Amino acid sequence: MLGSRPGTVALMAASLALASCTSTVDSVGYNGIGGIHLQPLKRLPSYPNPFKDLGKADTDVATKIDAAFTQLFHGDAGTQAIYFPVGTGQANIQDIYHNSEVRTEGIGLAMMICVELNKRMEFDALWSYALNVLQYKDGPRQGYFQSTCDTVMSSQICDDPYGEAQMVMALIFANDQWGSTTGTVDNANYAAGAVALLDVMRHKQDQNHGILGGVTNTFDTTSGLPFDVPVAWVADAQIGRPSIVMPAYYDLWAQATGDSFWKRAAAAGRDYWKKTAYPTTGLMPVRATFDGGMVTDWNTFAPESYRAQVNMALDEVWSGANPQNADWNVQEAIKLLKFFTSQNIALYGTSYTLDGTPINSMRENALVAANGISAMIATNIDRADYVEAVYDMAIPTGVPRYYAGILYLTALLILSGQYQVL
Repeated sequence: MLGSRPGTVALMAASLALASCTSTVDSVGYNGIGGIHLQPLKRLPSYPNPFKDLGKADTDVATKIDAAFTQLFHGDAGTQAIYFPVGTGQANIQDIYHNSEVRTEGIGLAMMICVELNKRMEFDALWSYALNVLQYKDGPRQGYFQSTCDTVMSSQICDDPYGEAQMVMALIFANDQWGSTTGTVDNANYAAGAVALLDVMRHKQDQNHGILGGVTNTFDTTSGLPFDVPVAWVADAQIGRPSIVMPAYYDLWAQATGDSFWKRAAAAGRDYWKKTAYPTTGLMPVRATFDGGMVTDWNTFAPESYRAQVNMALDEVWSGANPQNADWNVQEAIKLLKFFTSQNIALYGTSYTLDGTPINSMRENALVAANGISAMIATNIDRADYVEAVYDMAIPTGVPRYYAGILYLTALLILSGQYQVL
């Protein structure tokens, strides 16, 4: 388990590592994406609705969701909105707290929200911006999307597996929901966009005839896990992030494409969570090696870690309590809520050491949203208090509104049974 494993990952100088990686070996049998046609996904018969369990009226919940979407997407640009139109027919999501950075995390999560709410105009504007502004059109990174990451080296331009996975899932849902145009990849050919990005994430080294410019696949072909970022020195060190692992998505990608690799990735992701969750608190670190080892300076529970809780809840609901985990997601959620209750439900802070020592005691609404989502699958006696905390939360405003706002709106949809396989 992480936290009990001795030693740390020695972080090498990136420039030296990139220069040394010059493999030119292609995977056996790679023939490009010409034969991949997305298949419709199997829809689930029902979804948990914790808000209804608390006696909340459907009309009140709908009003709350509409108000949150309207404010975060079309509210005052200075104090409320995270969605910003750019030119004609394009828009982005900005992280105001970090100097209005545009991250694929925000673009992808917002696309998921839009397709779930049938907001096609906003969805198309976001995808058009991603294609025309963020996507690399040539060079070793061709097909990836530019983002900003706090990496194991520093804050820098990167290709973020989390944001790109959200984009893929949103595009597959959009194809099933609205259909796709035919022809070249554009902002209405959702199927082509999804297939192309999946191929890049899975086969970038095949496309480049090896590791070119230090750029790798997103997913490790051996373990099936996604790298922290797809660059050679990270791949060599086998560094990942629990928060970018999404088995529920991978199962659906296997359905849509018929590629069994994604089933293997889903199984690997569930095992990775078991290796990285701290045994007593359930807290997960920002980064860890594929075998659960520590990564210097990232061995704490911090805001990025919250996303793992969302991913585990979706895995439990969308994957039908996968027998591989044998109720592990539920037990993990129980453990997390038990820990936060010990910190006081109304007062717990932002970040902790994995064994539960507070690092930042300030309240973080993004964690309130994530804990509400965990409560959906937990059985703790006070689980309703965590769901109620999300329902009672004010729509985030001001400088920190990006992360709290997008997780709040995601939580509203999940906790009302409206975050569905489309």
